[in-house]
Amino acid sequence: MSRRQGHALLIALVAGTAALAAVLALGTSLVSSTRRAPLAEAQAQPAARHPAAPAHSSGSWVVTWTGAPAAPEPDTADGYPGRTFRNTVHTSIGGDAARITLSNLFGTTPLVIDQATVATRPVTFAGRGIVTVAAGGQVVSDPVTVPVAPDADLLVTLRTPYGGQPVTQHPNAHQTSYLADGRRTWATTAWRYLTAVDVRTDTASGAIVVLGDSLTAGANSSTDTNSRWPDVLSDRLRHRYGIANQGIAGNRVLRDSTSRTGAGGMSGLHRFDRDVLSVAGARTVIVALGINDVQQAPQETDPQRIVTALRTLTERAHARGLRVVGATLTPFRGYPTWTPARNDVRLAVNAQIRAGRVFDDFVDFDRAVRDPYAPDRILPAYDAGDRLHFNDTGYRVLGRLVDPATVTGASTADAL
Repeated sequence: MSRRQGHALLIALVAGTAALAAVLALGTSLVSSTRRAPLAEAQAQPAARHPAAPAHSSGSWVVTWTGAPAAPEPDTADGYPGRTFRNTVHTSIGGDAARITLSNLFGTTPLVIDQATVATRPVTFAGRGIVTVAAGGQVVSDPVTVPVAPDADLLVTLRTPYGGQPVTQHPNAHQTSYLADGRRTWATTAWRYLTAVDVRTDTASGAIVVLGDSLTAGANSSTDTNSRWPDVLSDRLRHRYGIANQGIAGNRVLRDSTSRTGAGGMSGLHRFDRDVLSVAGARTVIVALGINDVQQAPQETDPQRIVTALRTLTERAHARGLRVVGATLTPFRGYPTWTPARNDVRLAVNAQIRAGRVFDDFVDFDRAVRDPYAPDRILPAYDAGDRLHFNDTGYRVLGRLVDPATVTGASTADAL
């Protein structure tokens, strides 16, 4: 099923069930420079993670979708009692069963989910249809036997009678989901409580986890078109690898969010275990962080601190047998925070990435999107209009830039 067909199917499903909302609520290559050998630490580590599958089954559990918990939802001190969340996610790989991860990371009270479905199939937790997620905690469901298609929209429905406030969410998802109270249904672009969907598969070759900021999350991309660059990469890999997009707008590698609302999330250093090392089937991590450390207040003025943090992520990934590919930091001249000094920090970080001192390999996002006549600026054809983020064309360039062999460690023919 194509992504366009998947979305059309979703629209039909919602249209056909909106009048029965109460029933549903209850029933539901400019690639990197010459390839380098991996860093020595990576060579000494075993490959792959999370091979386990349920008893009496074949295949392994591999992630097909993620939405990193980004921040508490504003004005949800009472949560959404009695509401149903219809989270629309777009799969990268398919399988014959699914399991979901629910998060109450930002909740200060327990979250109760008394109804959960994957594509209308009931979900259980330790054999029960109701689950309580502790404040700050998360749970993984039992396997659900349900066919999951690759490159398709999947509806995961949750109902909460009370609790879990404030609501844990991933806002600005660039995907239309729905919120219902049994009488009315509202469209929303936030994913709530749902943070991962894994599938049981005997065909996928593992997963690629992308740790990034708004450029990875797809800021300014067109809604419901799956135009984020990791989506483009998934297409390029022909959906043979799970893609876990762990982009959070405003995210930094060094500092946790200082925003009163928590926007920007925990730093890459602090969320690495949760958002990378715990991902089912993880094989490679792409690190696309650092530009917010350079341009966002308080700005990091020492490029070596950024490089050291990125290298620390590489070492932690190697300790778990993961290959690490990094991305150079892209231009932002014309954005309000740009200064020559901050640009110098960006260039210094990029120089060390290109010299092979940080990652096993790299993709040169900077060189791909910069204006050749003004290299401190994004090429106008790729600029979303704010001089920092990209339009769909720009994201397409980034996704197509990534050589499958670079992120899989296999030959291009084998990777595809």
